[in-house]
Amino acid sequence: MRYLPNIKTGNLNESRENLVKSIEEANSKDRKLYFFRIENRATKEYIGEIGYTAVKATPFGKMVDMGYFIKEKHWGKGYTTEALKRVIEYAFEDGNVYRISAGCIKENKGSERVMVKCGMVKEAEYKEYQLHENKLKDRVEYRLLKHEW
Repeated sequence: MRYLPNIKTGNLNESRENLVKSIEEANSKDRKLYFFRIENRATKEYIGEIGYTAVKATPFGKMVDMGYFIKEKHWGKGYTTEALKRVIEYAFEDGNVYRISAGCIKENKGSERVMVKCGMVKEAEYKEYQLHENKLKDRVEYRLLKHEW
């Protein structure tokens, strides 16, 4: 959770509360949060998580913010790219999504590379934009529209 400290839980009770909220959200008729487990197909080992949040509904479909994180020992092995491709497919084909937005701290080259490999288009680069590790760091933002996919 090095790059996502604001959503990191501090103890088992906080993790349980998040799980209960996620289950309730998954069963909601007005669902806005879509989160999926990333695991090794062969061993079923937990690798990380991926998902999106619907932030706006339009006549053309939902606009969503996409995010993901995996355990550091799995970085650079293609798991996140494969997972993002599948979630993009799900979002556009089954989720009534029109626009996907995603971003990361610029120094997180692996995350940015995943977005590029999945066909996302760079929209912005913000200088000294996001507080991380007690420093203001640059952030990059990407998008993918359904007709670009």
